[in-house]
Amino acid sequence: MIRVLIADDHVIVREGLKRIIEEDDRITLVAEASSGHQAVSLTRSESPDVVILDISMPERSGLDALADVRKACPGAKVLMLSMHPEEQYAIRCLRQGADGYMTKESAPDLLLGAIHKLHAGGKYVSPNLAEKLALNLVRDNERAPHETLSERELQVLTLIGNGKTASEIAGELCVSIKTVSTYRTRILEKMNMDNNAQLMRYAIEHGLE
Repeated sequence: MIRVLIADDHVIVREGLKRIIEEDDRITLVAEASSGHQAVSLTRSESPDVVILDISMPERSGLDALADVRKACPGAKVLMLSMHPEEQYAIRCLRQGADGYMTKESAPDLLLGAIHKLHAGGKYVSPNLAEKLALNLVRDNERAPHETLSERELQVLTLIGNGKTASEIAGELCVSIKTVSTYRTRILEKMNMDNNAQLMRYAIEHGLE
């Protein structure tokens, strides 16, 4: 039996994942978490075989919690689940230790297949992502500018690309406007840009909006 832990802050998403898992009698749900902090704690106490970890959760994102989830149960495989397109986060997740990446738009049978593949010691990526990974086997200094950003900085850049104001970004990420301003300053410095218009143009050109 494959023991699975689900971590997602949306109840409706967790319920959907549970129903999919229930279709396979070789997989059982051992716990569900609504935050990155809970995911780490429950991974430590339940020792699941596979952790399905949502990237975007309040207070502490799945990507922020990834390293600690791996430490909490070194034998667990981690499948990152996200509403964001693969172009935004997939390669970053895999580089940071995830065993697979899947968007929430994926078909149910793909999720079950991914769980079995990870449990068997494999990795899971879509064919489209596999091709991109092959094209991205390059040195760090050849990476796109946004790949040098931290998880939070990338989130802020993406929201700026969506035309969000500083106050809207602060509300969505549960941080202060001053903190958003600090992230924006770091992003501009790292990407060698001067204003939001340049950031928005970059985000659109690279599919980050």
